[in-house]
Amino acid sequence: MSDSPFHRLAPFLQEFIWTREWAELRPFQVEACRVIFDTDAHLLLTFGTASGKTEAAFLPILTLLHERPSSSVGVLYVSPLKALINDQFLRLGDLLREAKTPVWHWHGDVSQSHKARLLRSPSGILQITPESLEAILLNRLPAIPALFGDLRFVVIDEVHVLMGSDRGRQLLCQLARIARLTGGEPRRVGLSATLGDPGPAGRWLAAGTSRAVEVADEATGERRVRLALDHVLIEPPPDEPADGSDADAAPTAGSAPSELARALYGATNGRKSILFVNSRGDAEESAAGLRQTAAERGEPDNVHVHHGSVASSLRASAEEALRDDDHVTTAVATTTLELGIDIGRLDRVVQLDAPFSVSSFLQRLGRSGRRGQPAELWFVTREREALPTAPLPDHLPWSLLQAIAIVQLYVDERWVEPTPEVALPVSLLYHQTMSTAASFGEKTPAELAGRVLTMPPFAAVGSDDFRELLRHLVATEHLERTEEGGLIVGMAAERVVTNFRFYAVFADDTEWAVREGSTEVGTLQDAPPVETRFRLAGRTWRVEEIDPDRRVVFVTRSRGRAPATWTGGGGDVHTRILQRMRGVLSESTVYPYLSDLAAARLASARDLSRASKLGQQNVVSLGGDAYAVFGWMGTRPWRTFDRLFRRKVADRIGARRIDLNTPYACTFVAPGKSRDAVLDAVRAALDAPLTDEMLLDASDDPLVDKYDPFVPAPLRRRAYARDRLDLAELREIAAAWR
Repeated sequence: MSDSPFHRLAPFLQEFIWTREWAELRPFQVEACRVIFDTDAHLLLTFGTASGKTEAAFLPILTLLHERPSSSVGVLYVSPLKALINDQFLRLGDLLREAKTPVWHWHGDVSQSHKARLLRSPSGILQITPESLEAILLNRLPAIPALFGDLRFVVIDEVHVLMGSDRGRQLLCQLARIARLTGGEPRRVGLSATLGDPGPAGRWLAAGTSRAVEVADEATGERRVRLALDHVLIEPPPDEPADGSDADAAPTAGSAPSELARALYGATNGRKSILFVNSRGDAEESAAGLRQTAAERGEPDNVHVHHGSVASSLRASAEEALRDDDHVTTAVATTTLELGIDIGRLDRVVQLDAPFSVSSFLQRLGRSGRRGQPAELWFVTREREALPTAPLPDHLPWSLLQAIAIVQLYVDERWVEPTPEVALPVSLLYHQTMSTAASFGEKTPAELAGRVLTMPPFAAVGSDDFRELLRHLVATEHLERTEEGGLIVGMAAERVVTNFRFYAVFADDTEWAVREGSTEVGTLQDAPPVETRFRLAGRTWRVEEIDPDRRVVFVTRSRGRAPATWTGGGGDVHTRILQRMRGVLSESTVYPYLSDLAAARLASARDLSRASKLGQQNVVSLGGDAYAVFGWMGTRPWRTFDRLFRRKVADRIGARRIDLNTPYACTFVAPGKSRDAVLDAVRAALDAPLTDEMLLDASDDPLVDKYDPFVPAPLRRRAYARDRLDLAELREIAAAWR
């Protein structure tokens, strides 16, 4: 280690490294030491999961704290998940004991006595979520100078998850509030999975500060990856039964597993694996299919379910099973296992259908391939077999095409989608306005504007916008004007601001707790009727009793399968992915990771594409008066096209029976109109002097984020037009339509 910064580390850290027989510091750990020791810059560490990012950050940070101890909390470690805080606390335990550095953690499951000890003697490292940091700022404002007065570093984990969300913007507001209260500017260290372009993440990390950002990133070319992609064709849904009941909601216990369940079982059986899905409903359905297949074969049930509505104890059991190298298990998970919780060595990651982004693909891929092994991901995409009379878009394997496009964008170009910027985060604007008003007490409108609008996420919010919000909040009694002309929290907002749910900026609808006796199973969005069955945590339950006052559903275990109760699970897709999907259809490349079934289905889709001229036309005649528009654009411009078509084009061409398959295709009937007439009408609408906001009118009431209902409708519409529509991109893409 003669050429490394090893000898600059504190003696107890050198001993820690020697006793664990580390051969050397990895190059990015050396670079992290250089930046932290030799510069005053912020640092962005971007590498794959389980690469040692946390150690890279803390080795030099602990050395500096050892050399010059802090008189307050010295390091604020912010994570998006309580579970990740607990996991990192265990991982760093030995290292921090050697450092004799106290480690505190603060979230809803931490005892009040632990928090009280920290407040009496603030020191060391504080691990926290954005929600708990909001609670401190809101309820313990006088303690902030003592708690963070000598704060040296803010370590932000999972930057790629936070930076594109209101939670990340909330964190930037919180750091700005702390800086104003303490007069300090601690250095920031961001930890992130692999990024395509680290520039936006670096700018996000430094927002509101005067420091530069240095980046230590991964040598992606050295990564070994194994990929496979299988495809399953699902039979068309059965005809609706005469009594109107759900024909396939609850098959009998002895019914055969589906082809999809068998394919997933084949991909996971005998391996320690995570099966990632895109929704909680898919998680429940897939887990039931895996268990049914295991029962059919007389093999052990080693399946766990891990998503946000499963009880924390059951999620912990799934994590513990994954850490156990002596047992084979499969955890079926949503995004809850994407993040850096330690799960030991995985044999394989399996992905049902395509994820919505290259970023998500990389994060999930990174869960495997530890300890020198290649990262391994096996896709299983599905397609419901279309009836012969179905329109052209229903005959294309969209999930298969999207999975291939995502893989090729990364393999060929190392492209990862940029994080979309949000100019008018009005839900967060309400939240931070009320949090500031509640924590500081009476402030004049100008003083409130001075504190809120100077926070980095609100740089594009004008004074007129904020004045409009304040007037609305006074009119709705969320703010009250005092005799002296100041503003305080009003009666209508008291029950909002004083509720613990106010700490979070993401939607957290009140749910029903599900209990088997005294054991918590999880939560449901709605309470099913008594005697009905539903699926949760990978098992089937029968409702025995409902307690509406406590919002508890009491259940017993039942046999057979039953419907999952969740809907949704969608996500935005970038334009580059859709355009690459078009390329997949038009080219003749043979992708070596495709199974025989997937390769055959791709070949048939390419034949259909050539016959239908999808490579040459965006507006395709389906025969008679029926047409389809294939935009090959991402969710945001496609959302814009939907509004443009319905409001500015449909009447002009007499379109009816409009059916939008977001973001892939739009079908409709336009009696008596030619393909050229349809195309001309779209072009004419795009050539008109339109703005994004003109695609909305007074009847539109977009409610997207948690606190949108408290924001005046005109401001809400402007924000929706600015941040969720994109006429400029639509016009650029549609200019080449044929």
